[in-house]
Amino acid sequence: MQDGKIVVSLQIENNNIMVTPNSLNPAQIEVLNMMSFINTKSSWQHLKDALSDYFAKQLDDEIDSLWQNGTLNEEKVEGFRTLHERTPYRQ
Repeated sequence: MQDGKIVVSLQIENNNIMVTPNSLNPAQIEVLNMMSFINTKSSWQHLKDALSDYFAKQLDDEIDSLWQNGTLNEEKVEGFRTLHERTPYRQ
């Protein structure tokens, strides 16, 4: 990524445009390649739901782990109720 933008290389082979991301890892490239199979709003919604479910499970597992090892407890959760963190603004 450069300045928040994905850098890609374009190649034309047999009247097909091949997009090659220059700064993505192999998993990210594979996900982009799989996106070519998404051709309906329904398919797109199913993919978004699957990704949301995956990341929600990852989060649940991490919270469970933090709770089990004592990093997270009832006292800390209650402390979140009164937590007021603000981004300081320049004056």
